[in-house]
Amino acid sequence: MGVFQGVPYGASTTGANRFMPPRPPEPWTGIRDTVAHAGHAPQWSSTTPRRAELKTLLGPPDTTPTGEDCLTLNLWTPGLSGGAKRPVMVWLHGGGMAYGSANRSVYDGTNLARHGDVVIVGVNHRLNVFGFLHLADIGGDAYLHSGNAGMLDLVVALRWVHDNIERFGGDPGNVTIFGESGGGGKVSTLLAMPAARGLFHRAIIQSGAAIRLSTQERANALAEAVLKELGIAKGECGQLQDVPVKTLIAALTPARQTVGPSAWPLLDRYDFGPVVDGTDIPAHPFDPAAPGVSDDVPLVIGNTKDEASLFLVDDDRVWNGTLTEAELKTYVARIAGADTEPVLELYRSRNPKASPAELQIAASAGGNFWIRSVILAERKVARNRAPVYFYAFDWATPVFGGRFKSHHAIDLPFTFDTVDTADTSAGMPGARQLAELMSATWTAFARNGNPDNPAIPHWPAYTLADRATMVLDTTCRVENDPDRDARLLWGGIVTRES
Repeated sequence: MGVFQGVPYGASTTGANRFMPPRPPEPWTGIRDTVAHAGHAPQWSSTTPRRAELKTLLGPPDTTPTGEDCLTLNLWTPGLSGGAKRPVMVWLHGGGMAYGSANRSVYDGTNLARHGDVVIVGVNHRLNVFGFLHLADIGGDAYLHSGNAGMLDLVVALRWVHDNIERFGGDPGNVTIFGESGGGGKVSTLLAMPAARGLFHRAIIQSGAAIRLSTQERANALAEAVLKELGIAKGECGQLQDVPVKTLIAALTPARQTVGPSAWPLLDRYDFGPVVDGTDIPAHPFDPAAPGVSDDVPLVIGNTKDEASLFLVDDDRVWNGTLTEAELKTYVARIAGADTEPVLELYRSRNPKASPAELQIAASAGGNFWIRSVILAERKVARNRAPVYFYAFDWATPVFGGRFKSHHAIDLPFTFDTVDTADTSAGMPGARQLAELMSATWTAFARNGNPDNPAIPHWPAYTLADRATMVLDTTCRVENDPDRDARLLWGGIVTRES
């Protein structure tokens, strides 16, 4: 197994390169070591203190240093033969465009590459304010691409793969992009970027469907709020390139609070994330329709059953099961509005014995995650150009008395066949078998554009008539439109929102 870590695909983004499109890496002479990770992008982590039990739930965090010299990738290959023509899978890490790293042990590509006979590439790139501060309307043409610099990093990384992957035994004509959470949002966005066309040929979105991105109006408001927080005038954007990293990061939360929430709470994604600027991203990825630029790209998309538990268990009332009915209604009203009672009735009918905490998790998973995947799949299928395959990851972890259920990101160690690295899955009954099955299915899709393989039942493509859904669990099965009642309810809520 060949492993190459910290490979530069772009130059440092410090100083004059901050907010600018990525540039080629500085050349070097002799042999460059690629035996260790080279750090990762500056982070804008959640302002909510994470419960101690979560710190290693998905394995140890990345402890490499953060910095603006972060345009690097990690690569795993079963062999370096240029004639091997192995499928290539390019991983885009999660973190809501705000934080995260491709260097985490749960993303180690060794098993996925070896068992699937594929080449795995994990990409680090600019995040938060460094990758997505829209200054084009404030600072002029010099900052034309600043609002999408982080996505342009990914385009350049894909170009690096296209130009170099044959040397690592990969096929530049068979590249799959895949990502979870914010990584799924990156996949969604690349599907709508003309500059990325032809650089990948299949796509997998795990718990991260992005229907809409930030508008120019909202991105301008966020950028102006950052400038105000830093005491920089609109005509002095150049001063931003000298502001210390920590000072810039510290301005983001108060700036977001100043601007307030989006008017599209169920569909809009990412403050200080990609911007529909009319140039790099011509339109919202999947609103009002799927992008024609990626019509020919087959797609796998889905979610974990209890996405929201990972976030809501930070609340002691959810963790301890003391959430009241009144508190539940207040929470659900934030996402369901006038439809709060129908939403609660739906999830109560599914599980009459559910506690308020369990109902809160179920409603948030449906309204904040799952319905976006359904909408994206529907709009892609409506183009009738390439197949879509829909899944539901239902395996639930028994750790901590089962509080986490099938939580957001639980599928990561199963995707990479790294279940022994994560507290949520290490040593758990059935976990290793499901990891072997899921990783084999993902690599089958990368190879053929169809996930069918001997490890699973036949997986039909998703259609608006049948809505075939592969349920990934200790026993895998296909169900047609398994959540029809939730689909109709949440779909109506989204329609009224838009």
